[in-house]
Amino acid sequence: MSELAMKAEKLDASDELAARRAGFVLDDVVYLDGNSLGALPAVVPGRVEDVVRRQWGELRIRSWTEGGWWTAPERIGDRIAPLVGAAAGQIVVGDSTSVNVFKALVGAVRLARLTGPERDEIVVDATTFPTDGYIAGSAARMTGCTLRPVTPSEVPDVLGDRTAAVLLNHVDYRSGRLHDLPSLTAAVHAAGAVVVWDLCHSAGALPVGLDEHGVDLAVGCTYKYLNGGPGSPAFLYVRADLQDRFDSPLPGWNSHAEPFGMRSAYEPAAGAVRGRVGTPDILSMLALEAALEVWDGVTVEAVRAKSLALTDFFLECVGEYVPEGRVECVTPRAHGERGSQIALRCPDAGDVMKRLIERGVVGDFRHPDVLRFGFTPLYVGFADVERAARVLAEVLA
Repeated sequence: MSELAMKAEKLDASDELAARRAGFVLDDVVYLDGNSLGALPAVVPGRVEDVVRRQWGELRIRSWTEGGWWTAPERIGDRIAPLVGAAAGQIVVGDSTSVNVFKALVGAVRLARLTGPERDEIVVDATTFPTDGYIAGSAARMTGCTLRPVTPSEVPDVLGDRTAAVLLNHVDYRSGRLHDLPSLTAAVHAAGAVVVWDLCHSAGALPVGLDEHGVDLAVGCTYKYLNGGPGSPAFLYVRADLQDRFDSPLPGWNSHAEPFGMRSAYEPAAGAVRGRVGTPDILSMLALEAALEVWDGVTVEAVRAKSLALTDFFLECVGEYVPEGRVECVTPRAHGERGSQIALRCPDAGDVMKRLIERGVVGDFRHPDVLRFGFTPLYVGFADVERAARVLAEVLA
């Protein structure tokens, strides 16, 4: 056994989160793609069967009240809230990330124009996941704004009296770089603008501090580090003191103050409820609720500590096993600038990842040359990390 393999054994033996692995459906594959799709929590299949057979099959329409279906978006939002540093009553679950980005960004422009009607520019992260850019472009056209794509480091220098809203990613999906949410939020506020944060690659992986840092609006998916399942509903955060002024561009009957009044005139509900639109997707919503039980008794701080330890160890193993010059790490090594993934640049990355998967190490490939490995501390161990780096070295050799 190599020194690194022995070190992995010792690290696993002292890992306070190691027992959490038993709460997931896993096999002997090293699964490092939880930043794309989280593993299946073991409680979910039974819960979904109950929702389908009993709640839908037996109670039927009564489940909207007796089964708590109607209140699920806010109830599950309150379950997610501590994981992103938010008090209860500020998060609603439902719709896709893309739809929530649209609601948040148009809503942000409308908020900014309440005090600055001349504001006509949307600043967007130029390195963002493509959908955010597409949505930002559409929101700009619809609100009569100019779209200004810049890198996050350039944001403070381009803010001004014309800035209405700024859309940023907390963690870069390609490189895993963690952006400075507190300072960028403060800079946007100093310019009188409204900030929207995309938390898809940070929710459930590291502390966010939405309330602490005064974030205005935020969105996030639940199928990555929150393990909600493929296509599980996303979430929308609206800071409490902004909720009475948040004007969603997608008013639906579910966000009406009197949803069953069936009135032709729209009157938004109070609180986070006004972030809802139409009928919730109950099957995936309640699967997500069950999945979140794996967080019972776990703090985000403990998850972050293990995440950094895992990614540090992976870089150590790659440095020891992989031939020099064969890969280049594009993820920052500084803890304050790193999410919960490691991205390695490799000229033949697509073929390398294919061969890794064939040998039981699952990460993913991002065009044109990036190997991406996500580390979900609730079920990834240090022996997994050592094995992944060793197999990577064998494939590259």
